[in-house]
Amino acid sequence: MSCGWHAHLLAWCNLKKGLNIEQPVDCERLRLGGPWQCGRRDGEGGTMSVILDLSYVYSIIISSVVAIIYTLLGGLYSVAYTDVIQLILIFVSLWVCVPFLLTNPHSVDISLTAYNQTFQAPWVGTVELDEAGKWFDDFMLLALGGLAYQAFYQRILSASSYTQAQVTCFASSAFCLVLGIPSVLVGAVAASTDWNSTSYGLPTPYERDQAGSILPITLQYLTPTYISVIGIGAVAAAVMSSMDSALLSSASLFSSNIYKNIIRKQASDREMQWVIRISVVVVGLAGTALTFLDSSVLVFWLVGVDMSYTIMFPQLVCILFFKVSNGYGATVGYLMGIILRILSGEPLIGLPPAIQFPGCRLDAEGRLTQFFPFRTAIMIISLVSILLFSWLASIIFNKDLLSEKWDVFKIKRKQKPTARATDEKRTNSENEEASAAKQLLDTTSC
Repeated sequence: MSCGWHAHLLAWCNLKKGLNIEQPVDCERLRLGGPWQCGRRDGEGGTMSVILDLSYVYSIIISSVVAIIYTLLGGLYSVAYTDVIQLILIFVSLWVCVPFLLTNPHSVDISLTAYNQTFQAPWVGTVELDEAGKWFDDFMLLALGGLAYQAFYQRILSASSYTQAQVTCFASSAFCLVLGIPSVLVGAVAASTDWNSTSYGLPTPYERDQAGSILPITLQYLTPTYISVIGIGAVAAAVMSSMDSALLSSASLFSSNIYKNIIRKQASDREMQWVIRISVVVVGLAGTALTFLDSSVLVFWLVGVDMSYTIMFPQLVCILFFKVSNGYGATVGYLMGIILRILSGEPLIGLPPAIQFPGCRLDAEGRLTQFFPFRTAIMIISLVSILLFSWLASIIFNKDLLSEKWDVFKIKRKQKPTARATDEKRTNSENEEASAAKQLLDTTSC
């Protein structure tokens, strides 16, 4: 059901903008799956490496193989029927670990270290006025960046009604806040710990640049062994609940929107089934290869949501709310977004900025950083570009300023069809969407 509804959404997007422009946009959505998978796989692999004392490389490979096989064997069932169990495991496992962390003998009361220097710096920070732009940019990134992820629509479009989809979204947002509390407490306990009294020793995890692995480190050195095992279950459940969605959604995008629409339009259902299976393996291996480039979960996640916010979010807004948008505007907006984002630099991956926005300066670690809300600025520029060039293209072709043979995306308004022709077109469109939905359901049931 999930992929069927998603096929309906993509079909609507194709009708709205034109098939040709959807291909680079689909490639961008497919590329977003890479960092998303890297963050999930790196989180599980890093935890296994710390808790089970395995090599980081072996841990990543094992977690990747499990995720790929799990998705191949489960197909849609790995998304639809296991998420509830995984969410329960996450909720229970994280909260079971919290009391043991708070009462361990190596840490002091977290309320005493919130604003006071003890073993380490206070775990409650401050926001300086000259950093307000960066904080605002990060807030908008976190609030809106995830809206363009395909895995999100796999969930809400599998709902049986619009009301259920809305309730699911609001309930999940509240549930995310509840799940975020243990993470805050884990960080607070780590900042309140005398690491010299543990077998971990000094320097602290932050000074060793291991802050991204603080969860498995605290579980390993501040809780009993059986609690550490429970913590592994929480991380594994969290990873698997997203990994199968990322693999399956990326494979579905490639097979339905690129392979079926461009490479081989006459592909049979059996062929499409094997294309999806091969795509799952290829995307999984590509994500595994990217994981070895960096050992920080946060880096991969931020890069993925950054691309989603600056490049895909404006496309999504125009598709849903602005009828004037078309393929020409989408193309210009896409190019504007990706070019400006690359030229703005990214210190997390060592990319220096070629464009320095107001307030660009060295941060505390000596890296040239944009303190202006540049991501939001790029998003707005991309959005305005889509609307402006869509409007200009509409005027040019509808007023015959350019010959219709140059209208690649076929946006010129035709003569208003009769009621009978409209009904026939609607019937054909519904039949095509139903056929695509059924085919996608059949081919993703691996």
